[in-house]
Amino acid sequence: MCAAVARSPHTVDVEFLPKGLHDIGSAGMLERVQAALDRVDPATHEAVLFGYGLCNNGLAGLVARSLTLVVPRAHDCITMFFGSKERYQDYFHNHPGAYCETTGWIERGEVAGELKQLSITHQVGMDLTYDELVAKYGEDNAKYLYETLGDYTKHYTQFTFIEMGVEPDGTFEQRTREEAARRGWRFEKVAGDLSMIQRLVDGIWEEKEFLVVPPGWRVVAKYDEGIIAAEEVKP
Repeated sequence: MCAAVARSPHTVDVEFLPKGLHDIGSAGMLERVQAALDRVDPATHEAVLFGYGLCNNGLAGLVARSLTLVVPRAHDCITMFFGSKERYQDYFHNHPGAYCETTGWIERGEVAGELKQLSITHQVGMDLTYDELVAKYGEDNAKYLYETLGDYTKHYTQFTFIEMGVEPDGTFEQRTREEAARRGWRFEKVAGDLSMIQRLVDGIWEEKEFLVVPPGWRVVAKYDEGIIAAEEVKP
């Protein structure tokens, strides 16, 4: 995002929100994202751009109050790393079981602090180790819980490292390769594409790629190729 903003012809102020918002449930995420949107001063800004996809419905219900809101038509951020929702859909159709990594995702690591305590995984015990589950629930219960809830990676068979062209070195790629080897998964490196993020900050908002929400309207989820739509807020 910073690389794209540096090349944009517009003056863009950037605010990063905590990675852990994805983990606290759609209602909790929406509340905090709405608060961030409402903090923006309409006297000094023309629009608010969100570098989020729908993200487990975390943006469903987001209201544009006094400023135009622009949101990518994407299920999650991986769409933006691939450069389009079409390339995203094609990749996952042909690579089921792929878990994607980028430098930013690896660098930020595990969610910590307040958001970890509020996360769904923490509340149901999915972030506990097997030994911690045994100590808390007993061996039989621990085995059931771990097999049923704890192993969130059981449906994955591959790590895909998305190289965005802004990496400082090969450290993050190597870490992903090593983790794939440790798990016995396949590894693949693919070229990322910053063009969708660039179009977002450059103001090139074609309808097929971005949802433009006017003041007084809100974001709603759609179960079609558009992914999201705008709906007027009734008084």
